[in-house]
Amino acid sequence: MDDVNRDFSSWLRAPGHHAWLAQEGKRLLAFAKAARLPQGFGNLDDQGRLPADAVAETMNTARMTHSFALAHINGIPGYAELVDHGVAALAGPLRDAEHGGWFDKPLDKGGDTGKAAYLHAFVALAASSAVVAQRPGAKALLEQAIQVISQHFWSDEEGAMRESFARDWRDEEAYRGANSNMHSTEAFLALADVTGDARWLDRALSIVERVIHQHAAANDHQVIEHFTLQWQPLPDYNVDKPDDGFRPYGTTPGHAFEWARLVLHLEAARQAAKLDTPGWLLEDARRLFENACRYGWNVDGAPGIVYTLDWQNRPVVRHRLHWTHAEAAAASAALLQRTGEQPYERWYRTFWEFNETLFIDREHGSWRHELNPHNQPSADIWPGKPDLYHAYQATLLPVLPLAQSLATALERLQ
Repeated sequence: MDDVNRDFSSWLRAPGHHAWLAQEGKRLLAFAKAARLPQGFGNLDDQGRLPADAVAETMNTARMTHSFALAHINGIPGYAELVDHGVAALAGPLRDAEHGGWFDKPLDKGGDTGKAAYLHAFVALAASSAVVAQRPGAKALLEQAIQVISQHFWSDEEGAMRESFARDWRDEEAYRGANSNMHSTEAFLALADVTGDARWLDRALSIVERVIHQHAAANDHQVIEHFTLQWQPLPDYNVDKPDDGFRPYGTTPGHAFEWARLVLHLEAARQAAKLDTPGWLLEDARRLFENACRYGWNVDGAPGIVYTLDWQNRPVVRHRLHWTHAEAAAASAALLQRTGEQPYERWYRTFWEFNETLFIDREHGSWRHELNPHNQPSADIWPGKPDLYHAYQATLLPVLPLAQSLATALERLQ
């Protein structure tokens, strides 16, 4: 934060804003406690209740475990036992004891038995944060996650992650995805901090070179999401299902914001480790952010960032998702921290004003997860309020240095 230009006032330096972020983070955490199930964490509804048929899911369990670990590291009482519960669930009913790796749900709850890189990246992230939080069982879980990622998902030849397999690690999916590689980049930054192994920073750079500096840069820094096994773009992927929650058709401005932030974290982490750090990382982050704002924000007559665009940068799915706006705020904070330039301050304030006005639910708790094109609450893509991870991280990232992953950065503040 010391890099922010002193020629203008910045919320990143404002004690009142720091206090607001901390208070909002605690409010989000308190709401999420109700997600606990015997086998992990489930998806809460709009009122913060678990439906009668709620099932623990690996993605949500990993994200919750990671978030609760951050709270514990940050000195907030009441979350240690929830971290332990998440670690136990990931080491127990959510893990495939026969073939290794993780299901998307417990086997006895009818979960998909396939193995997806996206889920495994979050398991690694949760385990790494639990290790920093010094919770029991976390190191063993982290070792398992690293072993599975290294053995099955990471491809040295491609310098990126494979997408998914059948339960027994056969029948590899004929697909490569930017989304799973993005969250793998996030996990690898955390693994580098926790293990001290710079190999993870090299792997993160390799992913960013392919997905961002090669493909996105050639597409006006709009992130191409879907590829063949040979990394050829699939422009018509899910054209008949454009609002898919994980693999939508076209480009996704929210992912451009998320990538921009991760690129800056990677740059700072490699510089701190005294590793070769390409100069294009900052420029790519700038362009990702710039075009996500240009093509995503207020492009259909109403404020907010649309979910997806077509290949001519026209809105396709015009709903506004909460995670997109959380990532936009975090990305603008990262660029402001990195450059000290005032336009990023304006964007940072713009995104938080929008979030406070339309997403933050003061009546029922947490954030509304989705708004329709008229900025009214909606549940077409993401019903309920299952996600703590994006909004909670957005309350932490603006007050932390870029060079460390969240858990390590919080630990070093203590």
